Parts: sequence; structure tokens; C-alpha cells
Amino acid sequence: MEAPAAPKHRHERTLHGETVVDEWFYLRDRTHPDTIPYLEAENAYTAEVMKPVEGLLRLLYDEMVARIQETDVSVPWRFRAHEYYSRTEQGKQYAIYCRRALASPEEEILLDCNQLAEGHNYFSLAFNRVSPDGRLLAYAVDTDGSEVYTLRFRNLESGDTLPDAITGVYYAADWAADSRTFFYTTLDDTKRPYRLWRHEAGSIGPGVLVYEEADARFNVAIDRTRSGRFLLLTVDSHTTTEVRYLDANYPSGEFRLLQPRRHDVEYFVEHQGSSFYIRTNENGRNFRLMRAPDGNPSLENWAEVLPHREDVAIEQVDGFENHLAVFERAEALRRLRIIRTTDNTEHLVPFDEPVYTLFGDRNEEYGTAQFRFVYTSPIAARSVYDYDMDTRQRELKKRDAVLGGYDPANYATERTFALAPDGVRVPLSLAYRKDLFSLGARDGRSPLYLYGYGAYGLITEPAFSSERISLLDRGFVFAIAHIRGSGDNGRRWYDDGKLLKKKHTFTDFIACAEHLIAEGYTSPAKLAIVGGSAGGLLMGAVLNMRPDLFHVAVAHVPFADVVNTMLDPTLPLTVTEYEEWGNPGEKQFYDYIRSYAPYENVEYRAYPNVLVIAGLNDPRVPYWEPAKWVAKLRDRKTDANVLLLKTQMGAGHGGPSGRYARMAEKAFEFAFIASRL
Repeated sequence: MEAPAAPKHRHERTLHGETVVDEWFYLRDRTHPDTIPYLEAENAYTAEVMKPVEGLLRLLYDEMVARIQETDVSVPWRFRAHEYYSRTEQGKQYAIYCRRALASPEEEILLDCNQLAEGHNYFSLAFNRVSPDGRLLAYAVDTDGSEVYTLRFRNLESGDTLPDAITGVYYAADWAADSRTFFYTTLDDTKRPYRLWRHEAGSIGPGVLVYEEADARFNVAIDRTRSGRFLLLTVDSHTTTEVRYLDANYPSGEFRLLQPRRHDVEYFVEHQGSSFYIRTNENGRNFRLMRAPDGNPSLENWAEVLPHREDVAIEQVDGFENHLAVFERAEALRRLRIIRTTDNTEHLVPFDEPVYTLFGDRNEEYGTAQFRFVYTSPIAARSVYDYDMDTRQRELKKRDAVLGGYDPANYATERTFALAPDGVRVPLSLAYRKDLFSLGARDGRSPLYLYGYGAYGLITEPAFSSERISLLDRGFVFAIAHIRGSGDNGRRWYDDGKLLKKKHTFTDFIACAEHLIAEGYTSPAKLAIVGGSAGGLLMGAVLNMRPDLFHVAVAHVPFADVVNTMLDPTLPLTVTEYEEWGNPGEKQFYDYIRSYAPYENVEYRAYPNVLVIAGLNDPRVPYWEPAKWVAKLRDRKTDANVLLLKTQMGAGHGGPSGRYARMAEKAFEFAFIASRL
């Protein structure tokens, strides 16, 4: 079967004195007569090319399914008069959310997502929130991958679904203390959460508009503090935040401004005791922790609790009755600091592995000394611990089962550093079988899977994946490149990889690949690189810069057409992301983005084997970005390597929604990589 060729239709873009011909611009119009047929032709071609490895694909999928506990239950968490948990059943795609009254064995099913998903090829649950009195449930669902949710309410005493059905809802939502008033956010035409509503459960209509953000750079979010005392309305851009607070017992009151927004100053608020704890990057890019009385949190009343440190970033603060749990990051590793507020003593919780991560689990109770966290590493399965913040004792509550005889003692993790062209040390997290290098020196013959992201200050955590064992047991090394543009090494790490410094992200990644090759972990002929979304942009950029360095690349929903997207303010995310990429309406940003954007820089040259994944309903990276990129690559590449485009015709940014469907997608990716290597 011949590879499809997307028809060409001339389109010109003239800006800043430059005219650029874009022959596949029309693909952004899904009603164009050539668009859907092209996507379908690419899907058919992908299926044909992958036929010879269908046996491997099935084997990988079967291995992945065989490792999980298909019928399983989470560790219950307590919230007032009930214990809550989720469970899965063999053969079913989605979770079932349940609870039981304290000291009662009787299960009450709150939501069976498998039932809600019936008749739909896609299903996503944005949130499910039980009211403080335990009588009502608010939940929001999406059935096409567009991330536009419909809000519903359920009476948990009668089991009846209330008549409310509110569309256009987004992820942030929470209850007031009266258990009747529910706050939620809605989207504008560019899918920006810009309005906050106050709604009485069981009533018809959207409710009362509480707040609307006019500045298109800012998003609106709402949540209730763990103490239950306050509702926090947070308005944030990529560089600036503003927080308003409201006594949760008086939901019809006015939100009060804590501190007005100031450009390039971010602050985030937690409540504990009679104080607000404020994590701010004013006068310290890695954040410092301040305290202010909740009765008068004006700036002159702020007092420092933790200072700014150049080598340590403060990432998150959780408040409890007598404690603060503070997550920090140093050298791309997360750590946990506990502060006892009754006497201001503090300590770090120790962890032994050289590469690991941890994050808070469901900690719904405020009046407790127990902090529940999840610990994991590239070779250690997800483990839930209860940590006594006074006695410093930890109790393992559950470790996820990894079936099939997996023994973490047979695997190793490692931290190594690459040297970027400007002399910066870039951390790498590695995992592999111990016997892979048992005979001594590394010889460069091992296949290696190198993952990268590097944008928005988001963090790539070195966590466990049971699917990944299928690669490790086939002799692969797995590596994460903790490159600039991410938050993997603090806030300055992010600042040094965005806007007019964005190319540090790409040169860091190339330096990581070169380091792994120089140290004998792999070779260019055995190196596969993978990234998604902004990490897909990374894939496209480094393929244009150094196509000789890699043998296989997989780009999930790649942000490949950066210039054209950032020139269109009607698209989702464009205006909000001027602070990330720059506005190409300004010549300096246009020239800079134009110099690295994957689609703009495809040349007539040889490229590695490439698999590109798209989602037809993707609201974040529209399907046409990967489609245009593949069309141009196919037109210009001079090699005989494989280039595939697979478009999920009923999914969005995250791909398929069910757990078995996700494993099938991962098996597809692994089969492509293994077959090409």
C-alpha cells in the first residue's frame, strides 16, 4: 500500500515582510472535502504498515493486562461520617466510586462510570464532589474528548438524579459549607475557564454569575480549603496570579481580594489554624512561604515561614490542624518537609532510592496528624503510606500489585547528568534491568527509550509504569530527560526554557541523547525518543535539528504548527500562552518561533522512523497540527524510513479514555518502537 499524499492547496501568509506558502493550511477545516479522507487514508496506511507486527502488539497488550490487578480497590479515605474508595472490575474500562458509613461493611455506589459511559466511545469524569453533609453528589462528564463537561447532581439518599444539567463546565468546582450551594467554572469560545457561578443544587438554570475574567490571558478556578473555612477563587496566567477568598459558611457573600495581581508575581494560598499560608515567588523565583492572619491578610501583615532558596523550589503546601506538609524540589527530586505549627519544629521525611517521586494522596480530614502520600519510582510500584507527622512513623497501606512475577530487586535506577552547550548540568533519570550491564562496560548496543517534555513549568516525575516492564525485560533502558522549560529543577529551570530561551529545551534534550550515547547506554541506531503535546513540539524540533541522532521518534498530539496557532487568537489557549511562547505578532517572537517550529522547518532530507498520534476532538492541540506536519514530512523526506499518522477519530488530547484502551494504545507505541529498532 502506497503512503497517502495529502492534496496541496496554496495558501499564503504574509507577516513582518515575509511571505510563506502553506500548502496544507486547509486541513484545519474538517469540512474541507480533502480533510477527513486524508486522515482516514493515513489511518488505513498505518494499519497496513503495522500488520506484520500485530502478533507483537497482541503479545505486548496481553503482557500489560496480565500485570495489573484487574479487580482491585483503592485504600479508603475518610471524610466525616464515611469512608470513600474506588474500585475496578475485571473487563470493565472505568472506575466505580463507592463509600460506606464508618464501622459499616455495607457498600454504597456513588458513581459507576461504566454505566455512565454506555453508548459512548469516549468517557471522562472531570470531578465528583460529595457535599459536606454527605447527602448530595456533584459530578461532570465529557463523552467526546473535547474537555467540555456537563454538570449533574445526585441525591445520595434517594439515588435520584436531580434535574440540573449544566453544559460548558470545566474542572474546577466545589461545595460551600451549607451543602446546597455549589460553585463551578464555565468556558468561553476559546475554551478558557473565565466565569465562576454560584448554583443551588436541584434548581434549574446556571445560577448566579459571581465573577467573570475579562483578560484573555487568565483562567479562573475555585476550591475549598481543607480546613473547610474558606472558598478560594484563583485567577491565574502563566506568570501572574490573584486570589480572592470567601467564608464558606456565607456563600452568598462577596469574595474579598487577598492581594491584587502584579505582573510576573505568582502566589498561592492555603489555610491553617487562623492563618493564610501564602507561597509566593515575589523576591524569589523558587518561591518562599509566608503567613498572614486570615482576619487581615494585607501585605504588611505577611511574615516569612520558609525563605527563598536558589537550589530548592517550594511546590505545594497542605494545611492540617497542627501541621503543614510542604513539598519541595531539589536536583529534579521531590521531597517532603513537615512543619508542626504548635512549636514551629520541622523535619524532612527521608527516602532511599536515587530516583523517585512522591505526592499527596486523598487527605480530606483536617483534624489529623496522619498525612497520606504516594511513593513510587521507575522500578517501585505505587505505594500508599500513612505518615504520622508527630511520631515520624510511616505505615504502608497498600502497594499496587504487579502480577507475573515482577521483582523490583532485578532492576536498577540511576541518576546521571548531561552537559548542555552552555555548561548547565541537565539531570537524567534511568531505569533498566540489573543484568543488562552485568558483564561490565556498557557497549552501546542496548535500545533506549528517551522521554522528554520541557514546557509550562510542568514536571516529569520519575514514576512507575507496569507497561514499561515490557520494554525493560526486552533489554531497553528507560530514560527521562529533565530539560529546561519544565519545572523539574525549580522555577528558574522553567524560566530558562521559554519565550526567547525556548531553544534551551531542544539543545538540552540533544545533549541528553549525546550523553547517553557517549556513556555507552545506547547508540543512534538504537535510540527511540518520545514526547507528547509540547513534548511533541520537542520531538519535531530536535528531528529538524539532529535527525541523524535518533532512529525512532513518537510524537503524541504534537504542538507542531506553532507559528500559525499562535497567530490565531480565536483558538483555545493561544492568548493565554503568549507568556509561554511569545506573540508572533511581534517580530522578535515571530522570528524566534519561526526558527524552531517543527512544521515551519521541515526540509528535504532524511528523517528517522516517525509515529505521530492525533485526536480529532483535541481542544488543546488541534488534529490539523500533527496532520499538517506529517503531510509536509511525507512530501519532503528523502529516506525510506516509516512515517505513520494515527488519528483517534473519537478522542481528544489524552487519547482513548478506558484503561484497556489506554493499554492497547501503549502496546501500539511499543510495538512500533520495537519493530523499528
